[in-house]
Amino acid sequence: MEKMFAKHGKVLKIKNVESIKLLCLIASGYKTILAAEVKDFDPLEYFDLKQAKRLDRCSQFALISAREAFEDSGITSENTNLDRVGIFVSSGIGGLITIQNQCRVNFEKGHSRVSPMFIPMSIANMPAGNIAIELGLKGESISIVTACASSTHAIGEAYKTIKHGYEDAVIAGGTEASICEVGVAGFENMKALSASEDKTRASIPFDKERNGFVMGEGAGMLVLEELEHAKRRGAKIYCEVIGFGATSDAYHITAPSPDGEGGARAMIRAIEDANIKPEDIDYINAHGTSTSINDATETLAIKKALGNASKTVMVSSTKGNTGHLLGAAGAVEAVISIKAIEEEIIPPTINYKVKDENCDLYIVPNNTRNKKIDVVMSNSLGFGGHNASIILKRYLN
Repeated sequence: MEKMFAKHGKVLKIKNVESIKLLCLIASGYKTILAAEVKDFDPLEYFDLKQAKRLDRCSQFALISAREAFEDSGITSENTNLDRVGIFVSSGIGGLITIQNQCRVNFEKGHSRVSPMFIPMSIANMPAGNIAIELGLKGESISIVTACASSTHAIGEAYKTIKHGYEDAVIAGGTEASICEVGVAGFENMKALSASEDKTRASIPFDKERNGFVMGEGAGMLVLEELEHAKRRGAKIYCEVIGFGATSDAYHITAPSPDGEGGARAMIRAIEDANIKPEDIDYINAHGTSTSINDATETLAIKKALGNASKTVMVSSTKGNTGHLLGAAGAVEAVISIKAIEEEIIPPTINYKVKDENCDLYIVPNNTRNKKIDVVMSNSLGFGGHNASIILKRYLN
């Protein structure tokens, strides 16, 4: 079966690849044994030794992805004023691996042995800062931290910034690398992670037997650009961002509002901003984490936002392929959504077996669908009640 997944900022089509691997790092005693790791990653293939040692894994992922996105964009100092290119790159947690390692050093060897690079490696704004430094971009550089909605917020705010004329282009996206003992322990102890030992029954969004998410890692980056500016320099335009909506549940620190009201309002705002009707949406890339509450709540939200159109719109969660990349999830899923438009393929919700009457959308189970897609909505929902939706449209010359 053909699947789609994100690697180093690109979405690739591959066959018969198991993207969720056994997590060997975790010591015995953890209930969680599965994670969606970036395998066979050698930082020295991308950075010299000094640079690699000074970058947390989340910054390494961010830089690699940004390099590829920026190169693909064709933006240079000759065709673009780099003073007007922004960097809106988010991380939900930041350099958690560095935090864990340096806390261990502090406890075992004393405070004098803590690295002077501890703080600049661990703080969540450094992926954006490192990208700006390497690429020489001097526009607005911000890092929006809204948990698992972070990178969708980054894309949406980049869209608004360009729309209102503050920047000509923005690198927007997210990065995450939190698969470590303390990261797994934190999510496991709040009952958020799947304890399944079966890779095909761990990350199973909308399935009645879902029992938590599988933590993923990686990065996704987009280059957003003002349309006329892109056309003048002959850029390849993959699609248009036409709408963005963001709201707050104002309900609970981790649980979404059970009636889906906050997520629905974010989608409605995005639809209104895009000046389209609900029935114009061909596909929704859902947040779909594979947790019991999230998937049922998002189903309600989609129904409230789209009304009768929710009965026919195709909806899937690609977290069955990638795991949940936390703050980077929205960016990777935006890339997948763009590739769905470009390749006219709707990615499926894989490993789906047991129907849940509370998740009764058309969730594209198990197999891709070949279909021309003109308009896609991508949703992200984060702890703290943060909701974000973006709408992407096929670009017509």
